[in-house]
Amino acid sequence: METVSCQGCRERDARIAELEARILELQSDPRVAALEAKILELQSDARVTKLEEKILELEGKLRDVVDKLKPPKPPRAGSDLPPGPDKKPTGRKPGGQPGHPPHLKQLVPLERVKKVIPFVPEKCEHCEAKLSVEAGANDPPPTRHQVAELPKVIAEITEYQGHSRTCSCCGKVTRAAIPAEFTAHSVGPSLTATLSYFSGCHGMSKRGVEEVAEAVFDAPVSLGTVANLEQEVSAALVPAHKEAIEAIKAAPIKHVDETGWKEKGKKRWLWTAATSRLVVFIIHPSRGLKALKLLVGEQMSGILCSDRWKVYDYWELIQRQLCWAHLKRNWEKQVERGGAAKKLGEACLKVERQVFELWHLFRGGGCTRADLKGRMSPLMDELHDILLDAGSRSRDRRLVRFCARLLDVYPAFWTFVTEEGVEPTNNHAERVQRRAVIWRRRSFGCHSADGCRFVERILTVVQSLRLQKRNVLEFLNDAIQAHRSGTVAPRLVQVG
Repeated sequence: METVSCQGCRERDARIAELEARILELQSDPRVAALEAKILELQSDARVTKLEEKILELEGKLRDVVDKLKPPKPPRAGSDLPPGPDKKPTGRKPGGQPGHPPHLKQLVPLERVKKVIPFVPEKCEHCEAKLSVEAGANDPPPTRHQVAELPKVIAEITEYQGHSRTCSCCGKVTRAAIPAEFTAHSVGPSLTATLSYFSGCHGMSKRGVEEVAEAVFDAPVSLGTVANLEQEVSAALVPAHKEAIEAIKAAPIKHVDETGWKEKGKKRWLWTAATSRLVVFIIHPSRGLKALKLLVGEQMSGILCSDRWKVYDYWELIQRQLCWAHLKRNWEKQVERGGAAKKLGEACLKVERQVFELWHLFRGGGCTRADLKGRMSPLMDELHDILLDAGSRSRDRRLVRFCARLLDVYPAFWTFVTEEGVEPTNNHAERVQRRAVIWRRRSFGCHSADGCRFVERILTVVQSLRLQKRNVLEFLNDAIQAHRSGTVAPRLVQVG
């Protein structure tokens, strides 16, 4: 076995020597030197550089296609927006945290209390002396606990009867007609307002409203009646809806957003415009400039808070505030792409965190407007340099286009720094729009144009009154009574 092993070693050594000799021979061959020179020439060729850039661009497109083929993540409840990045668990229990101010039940004023049952101590718990029934000057106020109870609610039914009488002389029957003012409606204004309140404010279906009318109020109505009542309420709210649109057009600051809707399965768009005390909804076939002008006016005046949807580019750039919540999601998406896009996204998100730290400090009274401007200025320059550097040096064409689009509207990032009352996000519009989004998910839109008008008018009234902390049911009742009597409708826009 040892002899065989030695023979194998000698053969291996001979083969190695032969290969080494061949390598030396090739290294001295002029053809090899020519090939090496050609390789160096190709590496420096501009055509190769262009091909490398093209390969990077195609790889980016391929990643986009793969991302589209992946199943989407489930959206957050109550939102059409894609979910954000997963958050690390904090380890805290759900609900209010220690130190959080409690939201206690509010006692109603004494004039609203129907019955008061007092409990008065008869003797002193210390010396057992008899105590006075009447409260003394030094006695503390009583502790209070209120119990709300609902009496049996039965709708009052008024029946109008048209009697007939037979003449004793000629035998002719004479009938008394019920006046048209009483036969015009089968449901009174208060019950009409209540039923429309259930559907328009709390999302109850027509069949649900029909059931509540019978089970709760003992006032059976048909499904068709429920639909007719909705249209009557819709007509009663026309003045309030028009009034709100005119007020939005004149508002100095407005938040605008749009989301999808359906009418008989056809694509529609539900537009939202909101101020701090007013909201307007319209449903329109277009997502373009025509619908926007219908909502905010031909002049398009005031400061507009919105996302980067292209139709808003018709607005003056110095009068716009772009939503930083949307920008944050854009940058998070760049991080998910990886490579140069990830570096850009991480750098932008770092600036975004610093921006909102300053904003929350200012909003909480920790600094003045002048301090905010001064401390925000370096961040404005830093973010601009990040976008400019990535947009000019990167070989990722998709990233270059993304940076260019942001730089085109860059001044609109910072309107909130200088203008009083302007927020850095468009969250206000998305919050007031949430009720409409839930309605759409529940009913898949509307089945007619009249249904769309009811949605936009009732949501306008409900969301505006919520912002104003006014009673929705009382307003609906007043609006229906005014509509039936032909008197002046209640004002939705509060003066002063």
